[in-house]
Amino acid sequence: MTDGNAHSMKNHSSSGIHESVDALPLPTQLITQERANPSFPVRELTYFMDGGKEVTRLKEMVMLQLERDPVMKTIDHSDLSLSQIRERTMQKVRRLAYYVANEPVRNFKMRMSVLTLVDPGTWTRVGVHFGLFFGALQGQATSEQLQFWVSKGAVTLNGLVGCFAMTELGHGSNVAGLETTATYDEASEEFIIHTPNLTATKWWIGGAAQTATHSVVFARLIVKGRDYGVKNFIVQLRDPTTFALFPGIVIGDIGAKMGRHGVDNGWIQFTHVRIPRSHMLMKHTKVKSNGQVIEPPLQQLTYGALISGRVTMVVDSGNISKKALTIALRYAAIRRQFGARPGVPETRLLDYVIHQHRLIPLLAQAFAMHFTGVEVQSIYDNLMVQMETLRPGDKNIPQILDHLKEVHGTSAGLKAFCTWSALNVIDQCRQSLGGHGYSAYAGLSSLYGDFAVQCTWEGDNTILTLQAGRYLIGCYREAKAGKKQAGGVAYLNELDSFLKIRCLAKNATEISMEMIGQAHWLVAANVIKAAGENFEASLKRGLKEDAAYEECSQARLYAAKIHSYGYLFHRSRMEF
Repeated sequence: MTDGNAHSMKNHSSSGIHESVDALPLPTQLITQERANPSFPVRELTYFMDGGKEVTRLKEMVMLQLERDPVMKTIDHSDLSLSQIRERTMQKVRRLAYYVANEPVRNFKMRMSVLTLVDPGTWTRVGVHFGLFFGALQGQATSEQLQFWVSKGAVTLNGLVGCFAMTELGHGSNVAGLETTATYDEASEEFIIHTPNLTATKWWIGGAAQTATHSVVFARLIVKGRDYGVKNFIVQLRDPTTFALFPGIVIGDIGAKMGRHGVDNGWIQFTHVRIPRSHMLMKHTKVKSNGQVIEPPLQQLTYGALISGRVTMVVDSGNISKKALTIALRYAAIRRQFGARPGVPETRLLDYVIHQHRLIPLLAQAFAMHFTGVEVQSIYDNLMVQMETLRPGDKNIPQILDHLKEVHGTSAGLKAFCTWSALNVIDQCRQSLGGHGYSAYAGLSSLYGDFAVQCTWEGDNTILTLQAGRYLIGCYREAKAGKKQAGGVAYLNELDSFLKIRCLAKNATEISMEMIGQAHWLVAANVIKAAGENFEASLKRGLKEDAAYEECSQARLYAAKIHSYGYLFHRSRMEF
């Protein structure tokens, strides 16, 4: 680093820049030097980011257990075959089942949180059961049904390993368009689960190919010829002892994937498979023995659980970004390339201003995603508690529904923005390692392959961004009509006067963080207003609402991205 740049960036190699080439310290010594004199209290920052000293201690205990457990090892992962990886994954699942039964829920949640960083494939295989299958039971089953499936091994994985059959060959993001049917037979009090055509084949179902014994199946409820839409059913796929498929069920293996190779993704076809009436999850919609269908008074409340995965991925995006940047920044601190003159050690990558500008802004973004993820997770958890206590006629229903709408729109935009951003971070970090980044042993190629799916599952990112844009246009129109907006869209209130605000700073030194935050909302307000005006112009030309939204889809996409960027800044700014 030249003296001219020393005022803007710390000279990381000041302690070793005059060493002779023959006396270069080892990489471990260089890292020790880098850590010797931090400008902030490292341990205090760790506690702050983790949420307290006790949380950090728990995390470190779990990390040490995973590191020392030979069953959980990942060091040779790149050299295993697909079948070996899957076999190893199920050994790990068995080990994790022990922890489920023998440690507090808080500890197991921490174990899973750490696992997503070190072994995404195993995390996914366990997450399919506990997050998706068991999560569906918790969110969609009655208390009696939940108790029944727990008694069958849903918590201990003893005789029951679940999967989650939502996606079909013909439909993914469009859940309302799923084609698998569940037709009620009143005479036998059974549902007949059926795959009516090729595109109704359940596709990409994690755990289905080899290991799952049961599945939550999304299927269209058909009673007395009437289609009541997509509901959830529990279907047993295999004998838990022999793993032989049950009659009427055909399953195949999806095969090679980009990443998460430990997950046995499969496809499923059902041919008139009968299940008891009690195997429909009936917390919300109920079907009585005589075929009477009782639907919930507030259908919107059934969708709250679907937001959970999106919120989790905002948190994951921050954590994965931090992992990639840890690899890249540690490498940059010890890697030398080019020198000022012969006989003097080459310059470390981290001392190049261009390399600092390449990685440090991404580090700041990772911190922003971390704090935003924690905040949004807290907002979502509180909303779920409120929704659980709601009853028909409750005076708080309108307020809760508005809050649900906000969390849905916000989480859709943030899930897309953060997963796209994290994937970019991983690749930028890979490139920053030069040729070494292309090695599987650097850990970044597998990280990219494992993480890429987050831009697709739980809702394709473009589709979710469009949903967020649609929500923002709705907020703009409500604010314009005089309805006060709350939370992350409150800046749309008094929009006309807000847009007249101008920056009073005369130079860069006068710009404050408050000004930057206000600038984020000003830009977002402008693009949302433009999208709203675009939408309203389409309506005035006689277009139906859906067609008008489609016509302004690019404006919706842009508005949602800008809003999410501003939301990220403001939520993370609140922590400092």
